[in-house]
Amino acid sequence: MIPYKDIQIIEKENIKFLNFPKDDVFNKHEDKIDRIINLNRGLSLGNLEQQKVKILFVDDQGLKRVETTIWGITDKSVILKQSTILPLKRIISIA
Repeated sequence: MIPYKDIQIIEKENIKFLNFPKDDVFNKHEDKIDRIINLNRGLSLGNLEQQKVKILFVDDQGLKRVETTIWGITDKSVILKQSTILPLKRIISIA
């Protein structure tokens, strides 16, 4: 279980100031597939229903959470509002 008290809430505008390790937070292929499925669901929520999602991710300092709209997904990144880029490999969950 993730210790939620240790999660830092961050504004999407501050993501550009974070440092991200290159390794993936998941080792299992199934977890990576689930992440893509959830990201696509979040993309649909943002584009069709203008709903924000909560993204839990890890930078070099620890767990972070941002509430935002997903505007696009590439093979390496998630594009948020205001052209903010979040590395796909560092995302743990999307709710």
